[in-house]
Amino acid sequence: MKEKSPKGQGSNEKVDKKMVPNKKAGPVSNLEQHLQPDWWKRIFNAMYLKTDADVVEDDKITKKEVDLFQKIINIKEGETLLDLACGQGRHLIELQSRKNYNLHGLDRSRYLIQRAKNISKKKGLSINFKEGDARKLPYPTDTFDYVTNLGNSFGYFETLDDDTKILNEIFRVLKPGGMLLMEIPDGEFLRKNFTPRSWEWIDKKHFVCRERSMAADNQRLISREVITHTEKGVIVDQFYAERLYTKEDLIGLLKNVNFKEVDFHGNISSDSLRNQDLGMMENRFILTAKAIKEWTPKKIKKAVKNVVVIMGDPTLNDVIKPDAIFDSDDFDTIDKLKVALSKLDNYKFSYLNNHKTLVADLQKLQGKVDFVFNLCDEGFDNDAVKELHVPALLEINKLPYSGSNPQTLAYCYDKSLIRGIATEIGVPVADAFMITAEENLFELNIPFPVIAKPNFGDSSFGITQKNVAYTIEELADAILRIRSQFGSSKPILVEEFLTGAELSVGIIGNRQNYRVLPIIEEDFSELPEGLPKICGYEAKWLTDSPYMKTLKSIPASIPASTEEVLINHSLKLFERLNCRDYCRFDWRLNANGEPKILEVNPNPGWCWDGHLAKMSDFGGMDYSQMLAAILSAVELRYSQTES
Repeated sequence: MKEKSPKGQGSNEKVDKKMVPNKKAGPVSNLEQHLQPDWWKRIFNAMYLKTDADVVEDDKITKKEVDLFQKIINIKEGETLLDLACGQGRHLIELQSRKNYNLHGLDRSRYLIQRAKNISKKKGLSINFKEGDARKLPYPTDTFDYVTNLGNSFGYFETLDDDTKILNEIFRVLKPGGMLLMEIPDGEFLRKNFTPRSWEWIDKKHFVCRERSMAADNQRLISREVITHTEKGVIVDQFYAERLYTKEDLIGLLKNVNFKEVDFHGNISSDSLRNQDLGMMENRFILTAKAIKEWTPKKIKKAVKNVVVIMGDPTLNDVIKPDAIFDSDDFDTIDKLKVALSKLDNYKFSYLNNHKTLVADLQKLQGKVDFVFNLCDEGFDNDAVKELHVPALLEINKLPYSGSNPQTLAYCYDKSLIRGIATEIGVPVADAFMITAEENLFELNIPFPVIAKPNFGDSSFGITQKNVAYTIEELADAILRIRSQFGSSKPILVEEFLTGAELSVGIIGNRQNYRVLPIIEEDFSELPEGLPKICGYEAKWLTDSPYMKTLKSIPASIPASTEEVLINHSLKLFERLNCRDYCRFDWRLNANGEPKILEVNPNPGWCWDGHLAKMSDFGGMDYSQMLAAILSAVELRYSQTES
């Protein structure tokens, strides 16, 4: 598959809808019957870069292509350009390394976007990469001087209408007089010259076999790739398609969307290092078109949003707090929150923290507020078990709100359940076993040291230095303490005690517009010798503890490959658990530097000196800006739902 990028469509023809799963299919007589409509959701990953590395990872080819594109569009320093279906960002990274442009890249593949971010960060280049759908661009109207669509990244979706949607969106986000540059396979050439079968070595251990045929309507080229490892056998068997366009087809499509001055700038081909099956890259033509239009009238200044903030009730006991009451530090934290929110324009905030009247108060809010900022991580009536009750009440009253829904909160309150979900989607967890209420005898099947934790809970409640056990006697004592504190009916999780760095990954936003904050690491360097290195209850709540006095959060010092793994796994969990708007993922490395997920924290601590605020600060956002980013994520999520 020669440089696909996750944007495209399929044909309108009727095909047998009983699609064969893309597994090891053996001989196939009709490729089209095996093509899944949403193939582009799964195919753009590390294996894609491996099969197409001779073109998409070749810096010489990229430099040559960017030279050509620059001559055509003549972009000037400071001008804005969006590369649509940017893949791993190779063209943008090469372009930004030459001059300081205002560059943006969007792609459907989370893997490729994350790779683009990592590469540009290593090179010290400022490029705004986003995950998103080309059919609904997350950019304002009249934003870009140029939009590029390169590397055969047009024609992948299920219907012809999708291509029109993409071009309409490009027309919308271009400034008046802005230019579109496209690089597209020559459909007429490929219909006559595609290679029905080929194979080639892609490295010393892998080779790929390809089959191709035209779809029944003769509009799409269907391809199959079977990737084989010399020792493991077939590891990938995948099908994909691209609609073929002639120059005349594209002129008609562009003019229907009101593009003008459609010009063709010759054909190009790629001479790869392997120089074997170039596929869709064998012969492409380059075209430009202009968005001749008027500036869109500016909208009237956005109305002030009425936002109600729900918080814990300071008049009620809270067993998680050291003295079970709100103290001066808590009230100082609330004051700092209110000051930070008061700095935000276009919002009017009011506060609800009387839980005795909360149900009635919420009923009165229907139709009177834009949304609710749910900061009640204490739970309804300051009961952590009832944290999910607050969003449940908001949903019952049909009030839009920030953060995750009741189901997500319920899942993440159960450590064992999160471990199971993580394992199911390939996210690594530490070795562990569960002790139920009925069990006084158990088989210890993991080596010491271990750490015992209440299975249910958050805020590190019930997790202290005494939970770390180096002997069976210490483990028995830890279990007795937990049962004494939480009751004998609650299950206990016994986990291997990991000795590597303790890390946190923060995410603000939602799919297509998330922002991954700088990863932080707990610095144990000043902790007195002999104390286990954990960031537990003592570090978060007990002011006289050596943990609170000595621990500090610092930017993580980890290899780029580990950072990439942490971010990708955190994003997988974010999506699988249906987290929303903001979330924190706590990780720990084992002795070999391998990350294991510890906890998922939807609606994590929002205080000014919490982990999320520290990550935001390292990323250049102050406390007010962090809160504004969360509020913006809420607004954008609801606006997309409504549209």
